[in-house]
Amino acid sequence: MNWPAVGLGTIAAFALGMLWFSPKLFGTTWSAGSHNIQPPDAPPLLAMVIQLAGTLVLALIIGITETAGAIIVAIGAVLAVALFVAGMDLFSQKSGKATWVDAGYVLACGVVMIAAQGIL
Repeated sequence: MNWPAVGLGTIAAFALGMLWFSPKLFGTTWSAGSHNIQPPDAPPLLAMVIQLAGTLVLALIIGITETAGAIIVAIGAVLAVALFVAGMDLFSQKSGKATWVDAGYVLACGVVMIAAQGIL
């Protein structure tokens, strides 16, 4: 497995999340469509640890499928996760825009991680 690509994909996708959900990109739209969630006073450490773990697991899955020559499986996994996120968002009555922000982040992570496999 290409461990540097897994590491780069994990770090780049996690960093993308910080930018993706910031007010500079989609944070304001996401907050408004997510029942007006406001940023907490302190960083949500448990949420960040769980997000980092999920990002690492997805990067590992992409790395394994790339090594096995089955990257289409990784693409399917990314699409499945994005659809699960979209379904959960809509069930919790988030707006369509907030749902696209959440599901779009999963898709963007997949693109970043697959690109990392191609770069390194």
